[in-house]
Amino acid sequence: MRLFHTSDWHLGQNLHGQDRDFEHGCFLEWLLRQLKLDQPDVLLIAGDIFDTVNPPVKAQERLYDFIVGAHEQQPSLTIVMIAGNHDSGSRIELPAPLMRRLRTHALGRVLWLDDGQLDAERLLLPLPDASGEIRAWCLALPFLRPAEVTGAQLGDNYLRGIGQVHEWLIAAANAKRTPGQALIAISHAHMAGGSVSEDSERSLIIGNAEALPASLFGTTISYVALGHLHKPQKVNGEERIRYSGSPIPLSFSEINYQHQILDVKLDGETLLSVEPKLIPRAVNLQRIGPAPLAEILLQLAELPNTDLLEDLQRQPWLEVRVRLEEPQPDLRYQVETALQGKAVRLVRIAAEYAGTGRNDGADDNATLIELDQLSPQELFSRAWQDNYGSEVDEQTLKDFAELLQDVQMEREQP
Repeated sequence: MRLFHTSDWHLGQNLHGQDRDFEHGCFLEWLLRQLKLDQPDVLLIAGDIFDTVNPPVKAQERLYDFIVGAHEQQPSLTIVMIAGNHDSGSRIELPAPLMRRLRTHALGRVLWLDDGQLDAERLLLPLPDASGEIRAWCLALPFLRPAEVTGAQLGDNYLRGIGQVHEWLIAAANAKRTPGQALIAISHAHMAGGSVSEDSERSLIIGNAEALPASLFGTTISYVALGHLHKPQKVNGEERIRYSGSPIPLSFSEINYQHQILDVKLDGETLLSVEPKLIPRAVNLQRIGPAPLAEILLQLAELPNTDLLEDLQRQPWLEVRVRLEEPQPDLRYQVETALQGKAVRLVRIAAEYAGTGRNDGADDNATLIELDQLSPQELFSRAWQDNYGSEVDEQTLKDFAELLQDVQMEREQP
């Protein structure tokens, strides 16, 4: 059996206000070509399909046009997609009855039966090969929100609830499969030891208990397709537990990632190989600095000029990081003037202050941080420090995180 593992498409994402639809369109066209060329049996999309719980219409069109196109060119292909922490689980599942006609399974939530047991049946999906023979079973684990895995049956411990869900689902899968059929898990979670991007991954933290142990996925599982972390990586060096990463750089901290999908091959229950397929970058992200303003202006002057025949949609996104001794009121004007006629698109100017130019009592080496660089937890912690002059305690952070989850779940209701 052959699978393609992808994740974190973040359709509808914008980069400091700039639309990324062109880049996503290029990725999806490339992915369709790879599916046609290699004819895998299964495509896995491990969460964060959209960038927000209420994605723009264009982003939804991108997803559904892709699914239709994939089915038309390869009717035997099975697609499994799960909701991530950026997604609305209910929105992901809303068109599920229609998508099943296109051999696409959409799982957004875990549900519980009247007797308090996990509804494992809906999370176990058969994975047939091109001949229709079931070669594997997929354990679909969408992002598990606290309200879904805590309560009367499971108690209030979030991690314990997650562990119980994994245990019950794996037991159900082992009872269902026959010898020779592989178990494939798809999950959206932060695993312990994973490398996190600086400013593009929304924290899953509840208190300080966030990262999940790889031991949740026992050795009976042949392959674990993970989503959430944008950098492609193995978990604890295990070949069978992988993040495929995002298909495009979602922030300037991801410039140096080799964005890819993973080509997974199995023989029965045995994992044969996991090979990356590198995704062509439709638009480069370019960062200049940090450096003093005079040096920055020289570097901007050296950038290539616009070619009138060039596709403007392929011009690089540019971030400029300027190190200043004191505030520079006309900073943006100087930067934009230097960029006139240059083949780049400026999306952000970040000013870093050093020396003694600041008179607000802040650290002389402090860096200006924009609001979109801070998570809600970080903003809350800073506000607490400003108001009370002390670090926020862990229990208060946990209470805030739970309130935040409640608000996000309310926003998900279509």
